[in-house]
Amino acid sequence: MNNHDTYVTLDIGTSSVRVIIGEMTNGSLNIIGVGESSSEGIKKGSIVDIDETVQSIRKAVEKAERMIGMSIKHVIVGVNGNHIQLQRCHGVVAVSSEDREIGDEDITRVIDAAQVISIPPEREIIDVIPRQFIVDGLDEINDPRGMIGVRLEMEGTIITGSKTMLHNLLRCVEKAGLQVADIVLQPLAAGSVALSKDERSLGVALVDLGGGSTTISVFEGGVLQGTSQITVGGDHITNDISVGFRTSTEEAEEVKTSFGHAFISDASDDETFEVSEIGSDQKQEFSQWQLANIIEPRLDEMFQLVLKEIHRLGYQDLSGGLVLTGGTAKMPGVLELARDVAQKNVRVAIPDYIGVREPQFTNGVGLITFAHRNVRIQGKEIKTGLEPIQEGKAKAEPRRKEKPKQQKESKNSPGVKKKVSNMFKMFFE
Repeated sequence: MNNHDTYVTLDIGTSSVRVIIGEMTNGSLNIIGVGESSSEGIKKGSIVDIDETVQSIRKAVEKAERMIGMSIKHVIVGVNGNHIQLQRCHGVVAVSSEDREIGDEDITRVIDAAQVISIPPEREIIDVIPRQFIVDGLDEINDPRGMIGVRLEMEGTIITGSKTMLHNLLRCVEKAGLQVADIVLQPLAAGSVALSKDERSLGVALVDLGGGSTTISVFEGGVLQGTSQITVGGDHITNDISVGFRTSTEEAEEVKTSFGHAFISDASDDETFEVSEIGSDQKQEFSQWQLANIIEPRLDEMFQLVLKEIHRLGYQDLSGGLVLTGGTAKMPGVLELARDVAQKNVRVAIPDYIGVREPQFTNGVGLITFAHRNVRIQGKEIKTGLEPIQEGKAKAEPRRKEKPKQQKESKNSPGVKKKVSNMFKMFFE
């Protein structure tokens, strides 16, 4: 196993924490490990209890470690939420080498130059995403390395986030005994695997139907134009079922995943199930059609809010329609209901890799492919940190011993330095 081509991603959601280990070989991705655990300490996409979140992360990491028989040290962390802001940027530098051949150093310098902007003190730069490079006036260049030129420009997008939100996220990862290899905006990552090049160019809305929230990301002209999050998700459907059937939240969730249907017209009145009534030892019998009568109104409301949010972002009509992903998107009838409400093209995006062929893994898989692409384009180093599990030692103990060394090394990596050490500096200096 070549660790330099192996990436570990951490997707912290409201309902689940997912760890995915992927190996990139000659540009092709192979999923070699997956760990998933129920998420505690997260509400509506935000961390409300650090200790519970840390335990959830540890459980997911341990499952992934057992699958591959190795210890995870570094993870690529996905970030999301309404605290994220996008801002256009532009950098210009003179090519430094004597023979005027553009190299890695020039790419780093032009990206650094694009970051020289004024941002509020409570915000932090997460990443700079190049949209195009321009060499001596020649534009639409994806990778200018090896080209000859005098003047190098870069047009892109600066992603900033709340220092407090990022600090809490990184704190959870650190307390779980892990090091942050990179921080990536989840809508960008998901778009790299869920959307085609034509969809991103024509205009499309990627809708991530999560547990505690729904994220809407609009792509047009090949780039992410805007992202927003509404605090309604699959957990609200579970609560509606719990109230409607007068049963526990746990049983409502089980009923939703096993028998749920989002489109009343297609639901079966013959398929029945039993649920326990709260405060009683008796069981009640309901049909899938009755369950659909609870699910459809809530999902209808969610899609109406999604369309309203797309309009608020300034997009009245998107040629590419909607692309659904996230755990709630796998429920039968969701696609039909979305088409009925939106009155436009709708499809569900599912990663085409063995072991993760379900929409809830789109973010985790996307984080791998996007980070790998960033390594190539920005020329930065991302540590993977997979090591053999040491027998007879507590896993958390060697991690604590190695932390000072790893943090020192991470400062040598320009990508990690900007994203991690600067964030902690504000709080610990």
